[in-house]
Amino acid sequence: MPTTVKAYAATSATDPLTPTTIERRDVGPHDVRIDIRYAGICHSDIHTARGEWGATNYPIVVGHEIAGVVAEVGAEVTKFAVGDRVGVGCMVDSCGECQYCRRGDEQYCVQGNIQTYGGVGKDGVPTQGGYSQAIVVTEDFVLRIPDGLELDVAAPLLCAGITLYSPLRHWGAGPGKRVAVVGLGGLGHMGVQLAHALGAEVTVLSQSLKKQEEGLRLGADSYFATSDPDTFTRLAASFDLILNTVSASIDVDAYLSLLAVDGTMVNVGAPEHPQSVHAFSLLTRRLSFAGSTIGGIRETQEMLDFCAEHGITALIETIGVQQVNEAYERVLASDVRYRFVIDTATLD
Repeated sequence: MPTTVKAYAATSATDPLTPTTIERRDVGPHDVRIDIRYAGICHSDIHTARGEWGATNYPIVVGHEIAGVVAEVGAEVTKFAVGDRVGVGCMVDSCGECQYCRRGDEQYCVQGNIQTYGGVGKDGVPTQGGYSQAIVVTEDFVLRIPDGLELDVAAPLLCAGITLYSPLRHWGAGPGKRVAVVGLGGLGHMGVQLAHALGAEVTVLSQSLKKQEEGLRLGADSYFATSDPDTFTRLAASFDLILNTVSASIDVDAYLSLLAVDGTMVNVGAPEHPQSVHAFSLLTRRLSFAGSTIGGIRETQEMLDFCAEHGITALIETIGVQQVNEAYERVLASDVRYRFVIDTATLD
């Protein structure tokens, strides 16, 4: 029989999240049941809960930064055992057969990967996320959390960490590369740490200098305020790679002017409105304007191992689930350094 677990759900685009119960499927031969200990709050959770990214099937339990402990494994599971420390990120399945799935890029599955929440599983049942006591996931989409990472600080790595690690690896951040991170928030603070650990020269571009001290402590070599017009003159043609982590609209052409020849600007944030770019901004120095989402399962595991090796964690504020609605408002006000993490024990 399916298992009933406590959860916190959005019931409409305008009402606050409230307590509920949801059903988790029986553990199949290749499934892993995870007792969730911590669930990170991602800006995507807020967009989805409030219906800002299209139609939402309410009620919905969001949360795709999940850290916990294996409670049960299916008869044919080979990768995990009861008691293992594990995580689940933004997806819980994919077709497994297309060219991208076969090469380990399940996030780009031709049929569309099955999202941890707001998707529809292969059993036809809508998926529900991590603001809950437990989850059942096929073993191929479960990640091992290294012993060097505590579960609470590891949870945001399953989205924020891999969202920055994947483009840094894809575009070759490392020694001799000049990387700029736009915004020092939930995503940006991960990008600075990861780029620094990869050996790149790291610059933070933020609206003001109020977080400068923290940015430098996290590994940035320099820090500039984008509200100062002189910044764009001073840093013209300075970077090989720019990672834009902010979800607000920006002057794309101004930031492209900061790239050196053959440089790339990558959007990892998701602004609400379309952004324009002039072709000549790209043509004059053979520039690229790109986007990147999360990584595949193999790359996400690589990221977790890398973070454990280099002592990289998300900077978090832990809350009880009853504080989630207040936390949402604080996220929107940029009033968190830098990720909220729900202690799911407070669901009891």
